[in-house]
Amino acid sequence: MNSEREKGSAVAERDQTAGQRADDRELLQDLLVKTSRTFALAIPLLPDPTLREVTIAYLLFRIADTFEDASVQWEKPQQIEALAVFGDLLREPSVERARELAQEWLAEPPSKHEGYLELLDRTPDVIAAFLGLTPGAQRVVAHHTIRTAEGMASIVERTGPDGVLRLRSIPELQDYCYVVAGIVGEMLTDLFLLDRLSLEPIAEYMQQRSVAFGEGLQLVNILKDSADDSVEGRNYLPFDIDRREVFSLARQDLEAATEYTLAIQQAGGPDGIVLFAGLPVALAWATLEKVEKEGPGAKIGRVAVFAIQGRLTRAVAAGKPAIRSPDAKKSA
Repeated sequence: MNSEREKGSAVAERDQTAGQRADDRELLQDLLVKTSRTFALAIPLLPDPTLREVTIAYLLFRIADTFEDASVQWEKPQQIEALAVFGDLLREPSVERARELAQEWLAEPPSKHEGYLELLDRTPDVIAAFLGLTPGAQRVVAHHTIRTAEGMASIVERTGPDGVLRLRSIPELQDYCYVVAGIVGEMLTDLFLLDRLSLEPIAEYMQQRSVAFGEGLQLVNILKDSADDSVEGRNYLPFDIDRREVFSLARQDLEAATEYTLAIQQAGGPDGIVLFAGLPVALAWATLEKVEKEGPGAKIGRVAVFAIQGRLTRAVAAGKPAIRSPDAKKSA
């Protein structure tokens, strides 16, 4: 009798856990849509458990980004302090501590973006989801998020009295891109390789290109948004540098990102990871070409985005190369 009761209790507990996880997944996806653009399209393409791991990682990185971007609403010491305590939260994750911090952050909001403010309010839920990851995934996500938070604090420290960051050389631009995007490339690579034997033979190849992957996407965004950034007081492009150098660097990085994606595909990696990696790269190639022709502010439209996604999906399903660089297409 007791055995039957215990068995029924275990089944009920599993059902409750599954229900909570479904609700949790819906919440995380909602936050993702409200706080991202390209990643909201790409992350759902991933297979489990990587989909959940990357969703949680993105939201944690977005919290750090919100503090780094808060120069209008907050003073520099307040930004640096928020990044520091956020790093401490990930070193010793606690839902209760996250709840206390969320209340402190929202008492004087660091942003006017409704999605970002909702994410800060939901920090306890994101931390609870983080604590539900496997120990290996927790280590990867915490390690790289803490590194980014520390790097962002150093970026804030370098801003002038007016809160403006002024980059003066290509190396300084690359240092900035590493903190905000290169580390993301390293983290994604570590998550892709986690418990995937099929990718072990190309692990070093992927790791060698992971920073360029993130840097390339960031450079394209900087080139695209440079006019708006300048108006808003962000000077990511050094004034005395020929912009063609930045375009050239972005192309080199996107070539590396293309190689990265194709290597995963050729190694028999999951289609979802190939699609996730390939979509932002394909969109970045198209955006880079448009910005080169039309100048800052040029964007590819929604119809073009879905056309690119459709071509990528069909190519992967047919076993054809997911993406090719524009130079490769021209020589074909």
